[in-house]
Amino acid sequence: MTNKKKKDTLSKERESDLVQFIKELNINFNLSHLRKDIIAKKLNIINEALTHSSANNHFNYEKLEFLGDAVLRLIASEFIERNFPNMKVGERSELRSQLVSDQWLAIFGDQIGIKRMLILGPKTSGDLAAISTLQADSTEALIGAFYICINDLEPIENWLNPYWLAESKKVLADPHKQNYKSALQEWSQAKMVMLPEYVTVESSKEHGNPKRFFCKVNIEGKLIADGWGGSRKAAEKEAAKSALTKLKD
Repeated sequence: MTNKKKKDTLSKERESDLVQFIKELNINFNLSHLRKDIIAKKLNIINEALTHSSANNHFNYEKLEFLGDAVLRLIASEFIERNFPNMKVGERSELRSQLVSDQWLAIFGDQIGIKRMLILGPKTSGDLAAISTLQADSTEALIGAFYICINDLEPIENWLNPYWLAESKKVLADPHKQNYKSALQEWSQAKMVMLPEYVTVESSKEHGNPKRFFCKVNIEGKLIADGWGGSRKAAEKEAAKSALTKLKD
């Protein structure tokens, strides 16, 4: 089967699964009033957002992910303006960075069950360590696909609104806005001491293990705190978070 045919033709089972998935998302995207050929075209775009390059090198979510990134930033800016009109520009930038972060996208993708809808190549489907990244990228692509299909930002923002409100509440309640490494660096600069040094080791080869990496954070050669994580970045973030808590105490 050629890539073109894969792109243009969806099985009835896949169409049905996509329609059910869209319904479960509770996004204002009604297909019932459209002609069959238009429905097929829009479902094909959604399918593209859920297809990884390991499954099809010519028909995958990379371009839609690029579009989704722009759409996400714009509606996040509008969301902040609508819900936090008195927030300063710097604070808006910090909040928006969290609302459009790969971490948030991965969590949101997990919440909407995007993993079960992904079309992956055999090797990629067995890479448990990549699941978080796959969910983040495909979720961003899905947002781009919805924008093309609906041609309106409002339904997408309304869809994301309750999730973003919950995330905003969590971020704004955190004095460091979850940027723990940056906050620890700022603390070091304010105290005029050497910048934090992170020493991270891989303690397990098991993909998906939340304690795969162990990180120690030192300041001027003194161990301040440590942390575990499923990735080096996550372990360093936890170590920085723990350090800030101890330094505050």
